[in-house]
Amino acid sequence: MVAGLRRSLRTIETFGVSVSIIAPTLAMAFVTTLTAQSAGWATPLAYLIGGAIVTIVALSFVAFGRRVAHAGSVYAYVGSVLGPPSGFVVGWVLLLTYATFLASATALIGKFGAAALGHVGVEGPSLWLIIAVLGVVLAAWLTWRDVQLAARVILVLESASVLAILLLAIVILTRVPPSLLPFKPEPGHGWTGIGFGIVFAVLSFAGFEGATTLGEEAQHPVRSIPKAIMGTVIVASLFFVFVSYAQVVGYGLGHVQELRQASVPLDELSTRFISGAYAGFLDCAASISALACAIGSLSAAARMLYALGRAGLAPHLAVVNPRHGTPARSIVVMSALNLVCLLLWGARAATSYSGDIVTIGTLGLILVYISVTGAQAIGAFRSRRPVWWMIGSLGAVLLLWPLGNSLYPAPPWPGNVWPCIVAAWLVLGLALAFFRRSVTGPEFMSLRLRGDSGQDSDFSTNLRI
Repeated sequence: MVAGLRRSLRTIETFGVSVSIIAPTLAMAFVTTLTAQSAGWATPLAYLIGGAIVTIVALSFVAFGRRVAHAGSVYAYVGSVLGPPSGFVVGWVLLLTYATFLASATALIGKFGAAALGHVGVEGPSLWLIIAVLGVVLAAWLTWRDVQLAARVILVLESASVLAILLLAIVILTRVPPSLLPFKPEPGHGWTGIGFGIVFAVLSFAGFEGATTLGEEAQHPVRSIPKAIMGTVIVASLFFVFVSYAQVVGYGLGHVQELRQASVPLDELSTRFISGAYAGFLDCAASISALACAIGSLSAAARMLYALGRAGLAPHLAVVNPRHGTPARSIVVMSALNLVCLLLWGARAATSYSGDIVTIGTLGLILVYISVTGAQAIGAFRSRRPVWWMIGSLGAVLLLWPLGNSLYPAPPWPGNVWPCIVAAWLVLGLALAFFRRSVTGPEFMSLRLRGDSGQDSDFSTNLRI
C-alpha cells in the first residue's frame, strides 16, 4: 500500500503556515519604508485599504477551500473550472513563488542573525552565509521529520517575533501623542500617493494562501483551511495597520522623510524609544521570523512539487515517507535547490539576493491570484451565483493594479530581467502541460478526496463551484 500524507493538523497549525510565509515581522522591517515613500504619513491608511483588497481576494480562496482539499491547492482550484492543463500551469507558477520565498527567507536568516551577533561583538565576512546554511538544514529537518512539529515551531517562532515588535509599538504609542492624520492623505501625496502605497501594502500579504497546500494533511480541511486563510488576513491587517501607525508617529508626522529613507526603521525606533540592546533583540527576532518563513515556504513548496509530481510531472517525487507521512523526496529536492541558489547566487550578491529573488516570486504570485479569482468568478457565473461572481471579478480586476505597477514603467537593471524569468517559467509550464500527456491526466481526474465526514467522494463533485 502506497503511503499518503498524514492528516494531523488542526486549524491553528494551518494558520501558522500562512502567517509564517507572510512573515509580518519582515514586512514591517522593510516594506513600511517603501509604502511611506509613496503614501507619506498616510501609510497606515494604505495598509488598511490594502488589507480590504486582500480580503476580497482571499474570499475566492475560501470559496474553493470549502469544496477542495488538495496538496496542490491552486492546481486543483483552477483546474476544477478551467481544466487540468490550466490548473497545472497555475500550480507550476506558484511552485516558483514558494521556491523564491524560501530562498529569500534563507538569506534573511543569515543577514539578521549576523546583525544580531554583531551587537555582541561577533562578526565575520562569511558569518551570515554560515547562519543561512544552518537555517536551510534546520528547516529541511523539521519539514521532513513532522509537519505538525514544523507547524507548531513556526507558530511559536513567528509569535515571538511579532510580540517583540508589538512591544516596541506599544512603547512608542505610550510616549507619543495620538493623531488621526495618518488616516488622511498627506498634502503633496494625496490619494495618488496612497494608491501607489497600496501596491506595497498588498504585496506585504503575499503568502496568505499557504495553508491551502495542507488540504490533505488538515484534520478537517474544508473547515480549517478557510478559517486559516481569513484568520491570517485579518490578523495581518490589524498588525500592519497598528505597527505602521506606530512607526509613522514614532518618527513624527513632520519627519516622515526620515522613515522613507530609513534602511532599518525598527532598529532606529528601538534605539530611540527603548535601547540599543533592544535593537539587537529585534534583529534576532527578525532572524527567527525569517526561519519561520523558510520552514513555511519549504513546506508549501514541497507539497506543491509533490502534487505536480503525482500529476505526472515527476512521479518519483510523489513519494511519502511511510514513517513521518511527509513528502520527503520533494522536501529534499527543494532544500537542495535552495542551497545551490544560496551558494552560487546569494554568496556573490549578498546585499541584493534576497530582494531580487523575492521580486521574481511576487510577480508570479500576482498572476496566481488573478488566475484563482478569475476561475472563481467563472465557476460562480456558470452556477449562477451572482454574489460570488462579483467577488471573484472584483478581486481579479483589483489585482491588475499591482501587476501593472510592477511592470510599468520598467524598473532599472536588473529589475527589468525578473519579469522575463517569470515569463520563461510560465512558458515552460505551458509546454509541460500541453505537450506531455502524462501531466495533469489520470491523477487529476481520478483523485478522490476525504471530507470532514470521513467519507470519500468523487473529485469532480468536490470541485464543483
